[in-house]
Amino acid sequence: MDFGRNRISILKKIRNKKNWKNVDLIIWIVPLILVHLSCFLIASTQRNLGVTDWYQHAIIAYIGSLIIYFLAQFPLQDIRKYTIPIYLLTILTLLYVNFSGTSALGAQRWLSFAGLYIQPSEFAKLTLILILGSILDRKRFSELSHLIKPLFVSFLPWILVFIQPDLGTSLVFGAILLGMLYWSGMPYEWAFIILATLFTGFLAYSYQFGLFIWIPIIGFLSYKSFPNQKKLFTLFVVFFHSLIAKISPWFWETVLKDYQRDRLILFLDPSQDPLGGGYHMLQSKIGIGSGGLLGSGLMQGQLTKLKFIPEQHTDFIFSVLGEETGFLGTFFVLFLFFILILRLIKIAIEARTDFESLIVIGVASMFIFQIMVNIFMTIGLGPVTGIPLPFMSYGRTALFVNFVSLGLCLSVSRRGQSLRKNL
Repeated sequence: MDFGRNRISILKKIRNKKNWKNVDLIIWIVPLILVHLSCFLIASTQRNLGVTDWYQHAIIAYIGSLIIYFLAQFPLQDIRKYTIPIYLLTILTLLYVNFSGTSALGAQRWLSFAGLYIQPSEFAKLTLILILGSILDRKRFSELSHLIKPLFVSFLPWILVFIQPDLGTSLVFGAILLGMLYWSGMPYEWAFIILATLFTGFLAYSYQFGLFIWIPIIGFLSYKSFPNQKKLFTLFVVFFHSLIAKISPWFWETVLKDYQRDRLILFLDPSQDPLGGGYHMLQSKIGIGSGGLLGSGLMQGQLTKLKFIPEQHTDFIFSVLGEETGFLGTFFVLFLFFILILRLIKIAIEARTDFESLIVIGVASMFIFQIMVNIFMTIGLGPVTGIPLPFMSYGRTALFVNFVSLGLCLSVSRRGQSLRKNL
């Protein structure tokens, strides 16, 4: 894989000084706009309660802005040599959380430090991006080990977060892995083989006879797509999918909690349990639909005021946005997310090194997945997974990690500017 030549050729085609002039401003301004808007929405969900979560949300954002400026001064290559110690520390922290962490809402996810509650799984997402960037740098995917290593380093934090239990965050790890594998040059067929494990698990639980057709198809595709060691790679893929097929029914019945199974099923028809597992989704759809074109106005949402959705200031903040700002408000927020993601992709294209490019794509993959899943969840097109909306859902650790991630991207952007000047 040779990013350098391809990235320079792409850069020459899309380069426009006016478009690149405000690279840093987009990274700074878009998140702050989202945060300030969400402060009004968070305050609206907590009217008459005397709670100041919106104030803490703003403070973390201002601290995060300083972090962006600080991290932008340092090349990512200086951080790269610490990726393995950071990764090992993250694994140890996740292990500690599972044994001695603070529990809330049925999950053990937090560490208490000096009166603050820290969620290590949020930092684990950033750690995974760093370690995968180091592993995937200049990989050509001509050997099986080039795929096994990133899968292994992703599995450890995934399983430790999943058993907390935190299904939503564990899914984000998979999105980061696939996004970075694709950007590093992994063949499309390989991405399909990895994603096909979901369908394998579905067949194993619902229609096991189909596996006798499905797994040979996956094996044939593996054989045709791998350049070297075809037989070994095919055997590995067939064994892996067979293992998924074997453990999926047990995983569904034993490992997943009742509420997790309900969330994964009820989004298809939440009316089956309108006062239980489908309650949040039904009320969220009603709230968003009631906003109409212009919404009821900030701090004026009646459904939000009456607390129809518990903990609405976190995972379901988009429903408040829909009720109080209407279609135009939601479209505005989606547009802000779009230009932020587009800027990150352009920064990845112009990055000076493969490692830096991969880091930015990892951050972009994390944001894209969280945005899509959260919004789909609130409008009834996806299951309730507990994934927050970046920069808008209340969550101090998550918001802080988001700003740190942008700080790393801004560092890449600043170094990329010197590359453009030399073209």
